[in-house]
Amino acid sequence: MPLFLTDGFREYITALLTHSGQWVQPARRQATGPAPKPRWMPRPQLLYAQVVKTGRRRRLVRVRHRVVFGTLAAAQQVLAACGWQINTACIERLNLSIRQQVAAVGRRVTTLCKGEDGVHQQLALYHVYDHFCLPHTSWRQPLPLPEPT
Repeated sequence: MPLFLTDGFREYITALLTHSGQWVQPARRQATGPAPKPRWMPRPQLLYAQVVKTGRRRRLVRVRHRVVFGTLAAAQQVLAACGWQINTACIERLNLSIRQQVAAVGRRVTTLCKGEDGVHQQLALYHVYDHFCLPHTSWRQPLPLPEPT
């Protein structure tokens, strides 16, 4: 199970639990009465940390690291293998790209995407364009034989 690092947006927890959760049957607290209902809980090996930034008057005042699932030692151990620290550069870059490319997210628009379906359609179009049309330099591999142009 990988380590997830995001900013303080609450909906990331719901998305992670949706895909990385499991049903857990709690133990009975008493001998009689109804059994407790199963709960949807994160898997024990799930590691998730957030970087919560606090700003005041357009200035960054404080940066806190909050471990939501797992332990801080386990998260730092995973990051130390790569020589990294807890940061949110990747998710912040993705959020900026989405805001710049999807008009419904970045600003108020008077198009057909006023509802939730329209926003989902614009996000789907952005994902297809980003994954299949834009050249990503991080995925670029040298060709064994140059192709003639």
